[in-house]
Amino acid sequence: FEKILIITNQKIKKAITAALADEDMMKIMNSVKDESKSLRSIMIERNIAYTTAYRKTKWLLNQSLLVVDRFEITQDGKKSSLVWSALRSIAVKYEQDGTIFVEAEENVNALKKTMKNFFSIE
Repeated sequence: FEKILIITNQKIKKAITAALADEDMMKIMNSVKDESKSLRSIMIERNIAYTTAYRKTKWLLNQSLLVVDRFEITQDGKKSSLVWSALRSIAVKYEQDGTIFVEAEENVNALKKTMKNFFSIE
């Protein structure tokens, strides 16, 4: 089932609207809406420069708009995190009085998988 959230926290509203206004952040969130991916996969798939992808992914993680699904070790021995979008869809409505309404659908699959991974840690 889908869970629609009405966002009332101003900080989260600003983060969501800032992410929606940024082309690269939109590319990142769209890339990981249905499955978790590494930063390298996102960069290649969406044609985003490394520094841009790293900086914007880090910002999205700090704002809780992305969640870390799991970590993997790359072929060259480096640790890489796979990220997933915390939200499946977002609707923003602007009223004439300046009020902004933000509704978002949780990405239930990402959250369930993240919680399953969290609770399976020994």
